[in-house]
Amino acid sequence: MAATASTNLQPFLERLSLRSVLTDQERRAILGLPGRARQVRANHDFVALGERVDHVSLIVAGLVGRFEQNGEGARQITAIHVPGDMADLHSVVQPRATSALQALSVATILQIPHAALRSATARYPAIAEILWRDCMADAAILSQWIVNVGRRDAKARIAHLLCELAFRLGAPVGHGSFSFPFQVTQMQLADATGLTSVHVNRVLKSLREGGLAEVGRLEVTVRDWDRLRAAGEFNPNYLQADIKPHERLRIVQSSHAVT
Repeated sequence: MAATASTNLQPFLERLSLRSVLTDQERRAILGLPGRARQVRANHDFVALGERVDHVSLIVAGLVGRFEQNGEGARQITAIHVPGDMADLHSVVQPRATSALQALSVATILQIPHAALRSATARYPAIAEILWRDCMADAAILSQWIVNVGRRDAKARIAHLLCELAFRLGAPVGHGSFSFPFQVTQMQLADATGLTSVHVNRVLKSLREGGLAEVGRLEVTVRDWDRLRAAGEFNPNYLQADIKPHERLRIVQSSHAVT
C-alpha cells in the first residue's frame, strides 16, 4: 500500500511544485503520506453534507464535483476537481463537511488521514505553508466561478469552464486543435453553470457550429482556442500558472524537520 500511495501522491506533489518551492525532505514527506485508495462509481456521493470525516480526499483519476443544495434538494456544483486536486483539504481544520463531494465520472480517490497531514506539517512547517497556498488557489478558482454564474451569459459561462478545465488538465492549449478528457453530462454542466440542461444543449450546439469546440461523451475537442478563450473572457492568471515557484516568497526558510 505504501508504494501505491506514493505513486498516487505524485500528481499532487507535481501540483504543489507548480506554485511552491519544496526541499527534498519535504517532497519525501509528502510522498510518504499513508493513504487508502478507493474507486467511486459515477454520480455517487462519497462525502455527504454534514458528514464528519477523518481524512482528506485526493483525486487520483476521474472528475469530482463539490456541491451545495437548497431546501428543496436542488444542487449547485461549486467546484470541479481534477486528478492531483485534494478536494477537501480544508477538512483538516473543519472536519464536518460544509459541502458534499460526488464522483462526476468513475473516480479513484486516495483517502489520507487528517492525523498524517497534521503530523507532516508539525514536523515540516513549510508543508503547512505549501498547503495553505494550495487552499488559496482553490479560493481563487471559486471566486471566478461566482463571477461566471453571476455576471456572464450562458455561452461565456460554458466557454470559460471549458477553458479552465483544459488548462487545469494540462491540455496543450494554444497549439491548434486539441482534446482533453471530459466525462461530464449536460445535466452536470447545467448544475455547474446555473443553467438548464436544455440551455446547455443549445450553447454546446452553438460552440460546435461556430467552430470553437465540440463536447462529446468522453472528451472535449477544442477547434479554436483563441476564439473559445475570447468567448469565455478567460484569463488564466487566477490559476497562478504564470508565477514560477522560485518567484514565491517562502515564509518558512529552514528545510530541517522539527524534532
